[in-house]
Amino acid sequence: MIPLFYDLHIHSCLSPCGNDDMTPANLVGMAAVKELDVIALTDHNSCANCPAAMYHGKNYGVTVIPGMELTTAEEVHVICLFPALDAAMEFDRLVYGRLLPVPNREDIFGKQQIMDEQDEVVGIKEHLLINATTISFDEAFSLAESFGGIAYPAHVDKSSNSVISNLGFVPPESTFTCAEFHDFKNLHRLRREHPYFEKCNVVCCSDAHYLGDIHEPEYQLFARSRNIPDILDSLRG
Repeated sequence: MIPLFYDLHIHSCLSPCGNDDMTPANLVGMAAVKELDVIALTDHNSCANCPAAMYHGKNYGVTVIPGMELTTAEEVHVICLFPALDAAMEFDRLVYGRLLPVPNREDIFGKQQIMDEQDEVVGIKEHLLINATTISFDEAFSLAESFGGIAYPAHVDKSSNSVISNLGFVPPESTFTCAEFHDFKNLHRLRREHPYFEKCNVVCCSDAHYLGDIHEPEYQLFARSRNIPDILDSLRG
């Protein structure tokens, strides 16, 4: 097993709340400057900038996992990560079809920019990506697994859009084996209050919307290699 510095929750300029400087090349380049080994691009309800980010990951020597921050019907955020780009893009098409069809207002919510490998804008997403989908919290995990991926609740210690803030508890029938914290200071408290997290692998990620917010090389996970399937297996435990 090898140690890998990680940040598995990063937004690009595709997310309407993401800064325009969060282009695929910029965010992967920043991860390289910060000497991270592996990152995940997890825009709201879309994987459309993952192809460009993975291209730059190869150039910078950073493993880029294609992913998404899914918003469930209950408005709980769930991180979905995939072993390969084709699976992520198939999942992307499914999710976009189950996203509430509300047009984005750039003047209110921000741009939703799809970038190519040269960091040029090649398209936009018309539907507002920060809306909820019709995918329930319970459905999200098996759905991601059906595409070969892994899903787990995002920032469980935050006061909005988390499983605890929105549902008030962890559903006893839950099957996820990993959970993301925004701040590990909250780990022991939440494990006491919600014992389900005792049996979970845990990661701490930035939820970065700005380049400077991407994590420094502080947190490590251990995997058999830097290959994406091995990293996902490590998260599954």
